[in-house]
Order: sequence, then structure tokens, then C-alpha cells
Amino acid sequence: MPTEHSTRLPILVLAALTMGSLAMAAAHAAAAAAAGLSPRNPFAKPSTLAFELPPFDRIRDEDYAPAFKAGMALQLAEIANIARNPEPATFDNTVVAMERSGELLNRVNLTFYSLISANSDDALLKLETDITPKLAAHEDQIYLDSALFARIDAVYAQRDRLQLDPESQELLERYHIEFVRAGARLGAAEQRKLRRFDQQIAVLTTRFRQNVLKAGSSGAVVVDDVAQLDGLSAEQISSAAAAARERGLAGHWLIALQNTTTQPWLAQLKNRALRERIYRASVERARSGRYDNTAIIARVVRARAAGSSARLLILRGICARG
Repeated sequence: MPTEHSTRLPILVLAALTMGSLAMAAAHAAAAAAAGLSPRNPFAKPSTLAFELPPFDRIRDEDYAPAFKAGMALQLAEIANIARNPEPATFDNTVVAMERSGELLNRVNLTFYSLISANSDDALLKLETDITPKLAAHEDQIYLDSALFARIDAVYAQRDRLQLDPESQELLERYHIEFVRAGARLGAAEQRKLRRFDQQIAVLTTRFRQNVLKAGSSGAVVVDDVAQLDGLSAEQISSAAAAARERGLAGHWLIALQNTTTQPWLAQLKNRALRERIYRASVERARSGRYDNTAIIARVVRARAAGSSARLLILRGICARG
């Protein structure tokens, strides 16, 4: 039979964990407030839902921009503390500290980009256009911080003597190569070029993605004869009719394009001509018309090629050192 002490122990542990969680949540909220984020913003502290899933019932479009701004400011402050730490660089005060930085930014980032890939609206797409180059500049500001890289490099140089476990060893090596590939060893002039190219590519790739999304929405296939829908269920045909009515096409059936190359209904439709129409509408979206991505692709290729001239210096340096 359990004693009074043994039955109380789990309760005491749970209470301690709860108090710790509350204290941590309070610390997150205080840090977010210091960065200028309202405590009422859903991103100000970790979600209390299972697995810290986003509280979508409380998140509004207008919550994202201030959370992004505060998240970037807070992480840069955390990074500055790491880079300017007067203590010698160690795995804990440099690598682990970096891993723990940017929690607020991670919360809003993961939620925002998951949402716009599944259920975006005009306000979110506009914010994406605005925030993506800022995030690229934010990342460059971290990876091109010479004081921070000096600490990463110092820890990396003594990696064989640190007796790290395999996971920590991998983390250290990954951070080091990411900094090097990002241009941490380049001169100031080359780094300025990389910053410019990275922001340009961020803008162009965002426009590319949005064009694909909009082309998919506008490229739906309209069917005039219900007989062409042979193979679909009654529910699917009814859904296609409802989708057509929503676009002012009563008496027709509309097959919306999914955000994939292969459309799900192709496996069911028996009409070969209709299957071909749907397939072509899917794979040829954003190749012409209002949402044509051809010119954007060419500009991305040119920007990547220009940036590669600087990064080639990095690779040569790595190869020369073996």
C-alpha cells in the first residue's frame, strides 16, 4: 500500500513542474513585452495546447506583423548577448545558447508559413511579400556576424577535445558549415553582395510561390456537361456544381486545382479529354498570362548565379583546407 509520502510525491513534482512552466511562460511574455509585443498577442508566450499547437481561434491576421517584428528584435538581442559574451566560447554558452534563441520568432514563423500554404488570404499574402526579405536580412545579420562566427569557430576548433555526444557533435558541425556557406569567412564587400542577392532572391521566390497559388485558383477547369464527370461520386459532382455557382457559373461544374502537380480526381475520371485538360491546367499553371513566372525564374537564376561567384570562394577555401 502506498504511503502518504509516496502518494504526495507525484503531486509535489507536478506542482513544481507547473510552477516552472508558469515561470517560463511569464519569462517569455516579459521578453516579448520588452521587444514591444503586447501581452494580448497570441504569440507573446508559448501555447498551452497539446504540443504547443497554435491557438488558431485567437490568432488574427493583424497579430502576425508585430509578432514578427518583436521576434526578430528579441532574437538579435539574444544573439548579441552570445556574440559579446566576455567568457571564452564554449559549447553551452555559444551553440546551445544559439539553439535556444529565437523562440518567439520560431512560433510566429512556423504558424504563419504553415497557414499561408494551406489557407491564405490577401492580407497574409501582402504580409508575406513584406516580411520575407526582412527575414532574409535577419538571417544574414546572424550568419554574417563576425563576433558570433569567431565564437562558433573557436568551439569548432576544439571539437575533438570536448568529448561531445554524437548529437552535440553533429549540431556543432552543422552550425559551423552553415556559417561558412552563408559567407561568414568572406570579406565585407562580398558579404554586402550576398546580403543584396539573398534579399532579391527572397522577394522573387515569394512572388513565384504566390503566382503559382493564384494561377492555381484562377486555372480551375469548367465542365459544361455532367456526363464528362463519369467516375466521380455524387458528392464530388455536387461539390463541383457548388464551386461553379460560387463563381457565378450556375449550371456548370468547376474542378479546382489542388496545390500539387497530380490532381486527385484524375484517378477517378473516365473521360480522357477532361483528364488531359485538368492535367495541362495543373502542370502549365503560371507559365503564361497574368501570373506568368517565366521572367521571375530567369531573374532568380541570374541572382543565384551572381551570388554563387562569392560562394565559390567559400567552397574553394573549404576544399583547399581539405
